[in-house]
Amino acid sequence: MSQNDPTDNALAAIASILDQPPVIPRERERPAVEEVAATPPPLEPPPLEEFQPIEALPSLAVPPPLETAAPIEAAPPPEVFLPFEADGYSKVGPGPMAAIRFKWTVREDDGDYYVDETIGENSTPIVSGPMNKDAAIQLVDDREADARRRFDQLKSEMTGRAAVANLVRKDSGEA
Repeated sequence: MSQNDPTDNALAAIASILDQPPVIPRERERPAVEEVAATPPPLEPPPLEEFQPIEALPSLAVPPPLETAAPIEAAPPPEVFLPFEADGYSKVGPGPMAAIRFKWTVREDDGDYYVDETIGENSTPIVSGPMNKDAAIQLVDDREADARRRFDQLKSEMTGRAAVANLVRKDSGEA
């Protein structure tokens, strides 16, 4: 590995950003809520005119006759999803700054597919290919998943180191 490896520079920049203490947002002032005493509803019985005699209620012993249902229509045919176009398919890696973020883009050239991998906006792409459409899409997905896994691992290592450093500072009596 050379000293000008962009991956090392990107990871070092991410590490310096993640090493910052977290910013805790202040609570917003909430307007005072006007308190109103709750009163229960009156407990008056309903008037007797609303009740019906039992004889007037429909009988539950004999079920009502079944109505003929409308004929069941055939379900519409399922939608056919055409495969999406691989040319222009791209994913962007994780990271706090666009200048150090990875990007993978599929492009087509005479029926062959190539994957351009860049770091930041103005870098020269590293080209992988030629390959078929499915292999190009799979390469982009695999690279993005691997970059996300490595970023999460680095982030967890850094937060673990920060926690240990905080414990050491508290134990040594430093403020």
